[in-house]
Amino acid sequence: MSIVTTQPLPPWQIRNSTFVWGQRTYVMGVLNVTPDSFSDGGQFNTLTTALTQARKLITAGTDLLDIGGQSTRPQAEEISLDEELNRVMPILQAIRQESNIPISIDTTRASVAASAIAAGADVINDISGGSFDPDMLPTVAKLGVPVILMHMRGTPKTMQQLTDYQNLISEITDFLQHQIAAAIACGVNPARIAIDPGVGFAKTYEQNLEILRRLAEFRQLNCPMLVGVSRKSFIGHILHQPDPQQRVWGTAAACSAAIVGGADILRVHDVPEMRDVCQVTDAIWRR
Repeated sequence: MSIVTTQPLPPWQIRNSTFVWGQRTYVMGVLNVTPDSFSDGGQFNTLTTALTQARKLITAGTDLLDIGGQSTRPQAEEISLDEELNRVMPILQAIRQESNIPISIDTTRASVAASAIAAGADVINDISGGSFDPDMLPTVAKLGVPVILMHMRGTPKTMQQLTDYQNLISEITDFLQHQIAAAIACGVNPARIAIDPGVGFAKTYEQNLEILRRLAEFRQLNCPMLVGVSRKSFIGHILHQPDPQQRVWGTAAACSAAIVGGADILRVHDVPEMRDVCQVTDAIWRR
């Protein structure tokens, strides 16, 4: 058994960083500038605390910093456009003044994406796969930046009532395939599209485990794959651990499994620990 390999994917060049898919696993560090994130809500929702955390993540060796202002936890309420901009723009501008780290903007709104890219972000990470805002995919095409398309159903407020699938993996694959095609039809460069199967988004405990067991099947989409398992509730369920911040070792196990399944990027909160996980798992499984 070894990591699933498909035809080589074109690398992404972002600022001074080259993401060569298949050689190693890249670490995306999470920076939630929200008061209500499931894992660290309120910890980094001032400019000072957010900038301090960003520096820690960069120093720890994150490959890509993911900044989000809209909580995507189950039951989260949607915030206004102005509120989202007010949360993400100051920290984005502050980081960009002192670091050349690649930055992704975690948003479903085209106008937020465009403002963030103009301020120095490099990648758009859309949990709706470009389905919430009809302007998102045309905006990605116009900006010419990489995009990460994730699978989900409903909205964060409604998604956990929408977990009834006839064939989980096929339905996720079909959605992603449809959104990839829609992006390309809008003019997005197919070599700049990554996918995310959306662990924890409109998925039950058992479905999350099935996704991780069958992750390699998403390689058929021929895109780099991001996987986000960090501190999520299915890990808490296994460990009987209600505190997301006490799920680091469980996250490590899930991240290792994701790498074996073919993940190219891991979206994580605990960057130093997960970098070690990536290095060891890569040394064993990537040939």
